[in-house]
Amino acid sequence: MPDGPLPRPERPERTLTTPEALQAAGLIPAAALPGAMAVAERYSISVTPAVAALIDPADPADPIGRQYLPDPAELATAPHELADPTADAPHSPVPGVVHRYPDRALLKPLLACPVYCRFCFRREAVGPEGGVLGEAALEAALGWFARTPAVREAILTGGDPLMLSPRRLGMILARLAALPHIEILRIHSRVPVAAPERVTATLAAALAVETPLYLCVHANHAREFTPDAMAALGRLHAAGVVLLGQSVLLRGVNDSPEALEALFRAMLRARVKPYYLHQLDPAPGTARFAVPVEEGRAILRALRGRVTGLAWPVYVQERPGGGGKVPLGPDYAANEA
Repeated sequence: MPDGPLPRPERPERTLTTPEALQAAGLIPAAALPGAMAVAERYSISVTPAVAALIDPADPADPIGRQYLPDPAELATAPHELADPTADAPHSPVPGVVHRYPDRALLKPLLACPVYCRFCFRREAVGPEGGVLGEAALEAALGWFARTPAVREAILTGGDPLMLSPRRLGMILARLAALPHIEILRIHSRVPVAAPERVTATLAAALAVETPLYLCVHANHAREFTPDAMAALGRLHAAGVVLLGQSVLLRGVNDSPEALEALFRAMLRARVKPYYLHQLDPAPGTARFAVPVEEGRAILRALRGRVTGLAWPVYVQERPGGGGKVPLGPDYAANEA
């Protein structure tokens, strides 16, 4: 499997948001259209031009296409799958805020993304109709942060915060940075790899705040680090943003030592420090992506000694009921090589 981007003769000019558009672009065959349309009735579809250019339509097991193209298997819910696997709702003191840990909290200023991953744990909630928090709701959310001094880290997620306009994003960051108890700002985003053209100089400037700001880039395969993505990440790095990488261990995408090694090396070349490797959250219809924990540990164990410690993420799993993340290992004896 090649690590670099695959060339395609044509690149769509616009984001593809319907099964019909995917078929017209040659990304799904006509025979797959009825199943894709059934999926679209429940879950959002969005494939940006940058992502479409990476998908090899001749390969039904293409690891990029597997992440983004709808599949009828999404409509089958396994017994262990949960509508809210991370339990956001019980830990939401006001709309748009999730507070699971004493010293940090999530702010979800919108529920729209540039692309919709077929394994997303918020797939029941996100979509283009999710929109942004209204002015009153955003003020209430920012007010909650202002009157909760135990929270030292504000984490912008969603949806994808980099889908906001630079003006609105800059305003939110400035409001949070002005709170004396907020010591760290963090943003989680797919934009630098899925829609790198959005990372303009204006957007990078909006992230240039005095409070330390970390951007967690969500990428699952080495091919996502295209020249355009590398340039976008370079603009963020030049603006002083610290870049971290988060990935999900996914069957058919990165479930081998070779695929993870290529991914982590691609991140480091882009000045992105691998931070988290997530065990798949059991959202409805995601069973085809699941890799057992013991297999995940074995894959990581096979990487020990093959890659620098800089490439080593923390392998984590969300505890049920919103109990937060726990590390999964692998464990080593002191005398192991």
